[in-house]
Amino acid sequence: QVKLVESGGGSVQAGGSLRLSCAVSGSSATSVCMGWFRQGPGKEREGVAAVGGAGRTYYADSVKGRFTISQDSGKNTLELQMNGLKPEDSGIYYCAARDISGCFTWDFRGLYNSWGQGTQVTVSS
Repeated sequence: QVKLVESGGGSVQAGGSLRLSCAVSGSSATSVCMGWFRQGPGKEREGVAAVGGAGRTYYADSVKGRFTISQDSGKNTLELQMNGLKPEDSGIYYCAARDISGCFTWDFRGLYNSWGQGTQVTVSS
């Protein structure tokens, strides 16, 4: 059974940076499609970024150029480096994993089999 545990959330001012990490057990972070989703207050959960088993990355238009998703095979973690944070980036960030390497329709949350509990990110203006 795959278990995902997020860490690294917190509160920062606009323009600041945070790095989220997702510890993976029961699977390999570099072998399957993994993604980050977020859910702001009163909003739907939306895809932020994903990375496939072959290393191809995908980003929401709203975070391109500011966020970087990566995998750490040694630690078996999924990372999300977030720079230039904006208040609209606030929300609970979730790590998710599929049981296949492909990330087709990467932002469709229904195709992810495992989810973490989430970590809160708050960006103040």
